[in-house]
Amino acid sequence: MKLARIRTNDRVCPALIDAEGVAHDISKVTGDITAESVTPEGMAKLGALDPSDYPVISGEPAAILDDVRRIFCIGLNFSDHAAEAGMAIPEEPILFMKSCPATGANDPVILPKGSEKTDWEVELGVVIGTRAHHVEEADALSHVAGYCIVNDVSERAFQTERGGQWTKGKSCDSFAPIGPWLVSSDEVSDPQNLSMYLDVNGERKQTGSTATMIFSVAQIVSYLSRFVTLVPGDVITTGTPPGVGMGMKPQQFLKAGDVVTLGVEGLGQQRQSVVAYRA
Repeated sequence: MKLARIRTNDRVCPALIDAEGVAHDISKVTGDITAESVTPEGMAKLGALDPSDYPVISGEPAAILDDVRRIFCIGLNFSDHAAEAGMAIPEEPILFMKSCPATGANDPVILPKGSEKTDWEVELGVVIGTRAHHVEEADALSHVAGYCIVNDVSERAFQTERGGQWTKGKSCDSFAPIGPWLVSSDEVSDPQNLSMYLDVNGERKQTGSTATMIFSVAQIVSYLSRFVTLVPGDVITTGTPPGVGMGMKPQQFLKAGDVVTLGVEGLGQQRQSVVAYRA
């Protein structure tokens, strides 16, 4: 099952995506796609629907949930990305947060005021469906409702040159495009074998696979649950493969007018135009 939220002229509609990628409006069944929707009961209810029974709807995707409250992020989770960043492979998952609201897959990326080093990162997103508290790795995936694409947009100067934690370089407005779909976990046979890519202005920058993650999805969910009780609707981003602008020689960063396109196997595609900051 693929769920989405489609932005029309006057509202955001919950939708099911059919096998051809067409969105069908299911607002007569559910008012929105929420944290409750991704619980086992909610997913079972929506999974029983046939998209062809509902009207086709068009528009741009909004964030996959109406109430993404917490975005947990794992840093340096690909060995080759750690190498290009000049950082050691972590012994435990590196946790930070994105504190900005989630945005739609095709919404613009806004360059923050004073930014000179806004960067891209294609990542596999994990959506929690049941409460996870001190779960074992063997049981961790049973707490996952589904998967999505996240562009972990980052301002590298804010992140690494201004002291303190990474959060301020990760949480500027528009820095959390999530979607276009939430793909239920039963459609992803192996989250550790998904190809991923990112292009800037049609030029391939990142090519990778979740097979090269240092810590697997199951390890990440289990690990985080030791420190934070995960709840339905939480999103975890799981790290990026090499090819980010910060790691290039010379370094390359986004500028107004650029177009970023990215995808993860089976989870759809995102496309963002980069725009200048306006007060």
